[in-house]
Amino acid sequence: MESVVQFTGPRQVEVAACETSPLPPGHIRVRTRYSGISAGTELTAYRGTNPYLTRTWDPEARLFRDGAAGIEYPVAGWGYSEVGEVTEVSPELAGTDGVPEPGQLVWGIWGHRSEGIVPVERMRHHGLPDGLEPLAGAFARVGAIAHNAVLAADIHLGEDVAVFGQGVIGLLATRLARLNGARVTAVDALDVRLAKAHEYGAHHTLNARTDAVAETIRERTGGRGADVAIEISGAYPALHTALRSVAVAGRVVASGFYQGDGAGLRLGDEFHHNRAQIVCSQIGGVPPQLIGRWDVERLQRTFLRLVADGEVDVKSLVSHVVPAADAADAYVLLDEHPADALQVVLEF
Repeated sequence: MESVVQFTGPRQVEVAACETSPLPPGHIRVRTRYSGISAGTELTAYRGTNPYLTRTWDPEARLFRDGAAGIEYPVAGWGYSEVGEVTEVSPELAGTDGVPEPGQLVWGIWGHRSEGIVPVERMRHHGLPDGLEPLAGAFARVGAIAHNAVLAADIHLGEDVAVFGQGVIGLLATRLARLNGARVTAVDALDVRLAKAHEYGAHHTLNARTDAVAETIRERTGGRGADVAIEISGAYPALHTALRSVAVAGRVVASGFYQGDGAGLRLGDEFHHNRAQIVCSQIGGVPPQLIGRWDVERLQRTFLRLVADGEVDVKSLVSHVVPAADAADAYVLLDEHPADALQVVLEF
């Protein structure tokens, strides 16, 4: 038997038991050690706000269609930040290039479940880099999301960059933007996260609830505004403030997962008058101008190499390691007490 974490309804979580499946050709079996919870994407399904719960995504038309849900409760095994040990490899794959071997620790995506059966094409060369702690492998995907946003920002040495949202991905974006040569202003509504942003290299921090964010950023840049802003909180008011904060023809990278109608976003104001750019960053692909050189695999591997090389610290982002059996408590913590948690990881 294996166990899987699933949402049975809005804010309802259970850990279900299911039969172990035979290994099909072209797959590997992985016993999960750690699985990181995404406080953004996953909470949309936990809270019942995810668009797939009310509409269907048409991949050919690239449109959402009304009238039917793309996913329904129970939503089983969400999660995209797993680390585990290979326990079985389909016999015809043994010894082929890049295929993990039994006993090897690997990172990948197979969801919050005690065991993953994963197509080999998604696991080639996914062994943990030498010297990397297993828990760090759970940051491959979130690190790639942050890295993708920084690539979309097209930062140049010495530019002023504002990063809105200092959760896990925002903190990683702050660190990567600093490594890229930016002077970073970190913005969040929680002082505890702003303190962490200082540790991750932010030159300045601003509290979205109490500070005049756009005015302060313009004052500190001689009236110009930030060259670029990365908005990663998924809050429409934050996206609006990011637009207020950038220079004429400045760029705003929208990397958050925005839910519902855009309350608080007024596109007739600074966006219109300052001719600002809004660029979407989403982990389904890399910035168009980089397609010939970058892909999502390279993003993930590059991020883990940065961690292994000591350029990015992820260990201090882990606030809680929770037994998978107590997954419901982990989601309550992230949903109701965000100031008390950063990266919450399920241990199987």
